[in-house]
Amino acid sequence: MANEYLKKIERFRILVMGRANAGKTTILQRVCNSTDKPEIFDGEGNKIDSDIVQGTLTRGYHNIQHELVFQSNPSFVFHDSCGFEAGSTQQFDQMKHFVADHAVTTRVNERIHAIWFCIPMTDSHRTVTAAEQKFFNECDTGHVPVIVLVTKVDALYLTAIRELLDGGLTIAEAKARATEKQEELLEKWLGHVKHELGMCKFPPKGYISLQKMHQENADCTLLMECTANVLNEEGLQRLLISTQQSSIGICVKYAVNK
Repeated sequence: MANEYLKKIERFRILVMGRANAGKTTILQRVCNSTDKPEIFDGEGNKIDSDIVQGTLTRGYHNIQHELVFQSNPSFVFHDSCGFEAGSTQQFDQMKHFVADHAVTTRVNERIHAIWFCIPMTDSHRTVTAAEQKFFNECDTGHVPVIVLVTKVDALYLTAIRELLDGGLTIAEAKARATEKQEELLEKWLGHVKHELGMCKFPPKGYISLQKMHQENADCTLLMECTANVLNEEGLQRLLISTQQSSIGICVKYAVNK
């Protein structure tokens, strides 16, 4: 019965969440090996005028029901939840309703299979805000796993430089030690995120840090592996891995392991 259900699923569907400017679109472009903007469709499969959509996005509005699809890899369907850090009860309730509906809908091709929750390091002193705590304490995603993506890790490089300079090092000395210091800061803040969210009622199933996503050749293999590892159905793992035709290594790994 489960195999028959999985055979009906045509595309892997992911809800992407997080505050504004968390680097969500860039990550999706890297995952789909594209530099283009996604095509956007409404819930009925009708394509939406990109100029209209981009106009609303620049004003900070998102429709979580819209489907984002990249021509370079149409095996993925993404949904983008607007950031609700401003404390909008309406936005949070809309997101919660969407998750509840799309986690268990009988329309199997509309189900979401994973949630990526982005937390940027550009604001490292605010890694876990009331918005994150609200989501992980109040939003039961059921069998749909949530993975925290620590994004824009490269921003910690400048923080590392500043801290080393404040510690009395010269600019040359600070640059020489900056990469090591950056890793220390990442470990510190990632540990903080895990501690804070781990105490929530519905904690994440996985965590991963992403670096150099601004580079067009950025490698998303670890993100794919992390997502595959927390999926609770082998058929969904195979579906996800099948989207990664360009990554021979990950396809071989899961063919061997499974």
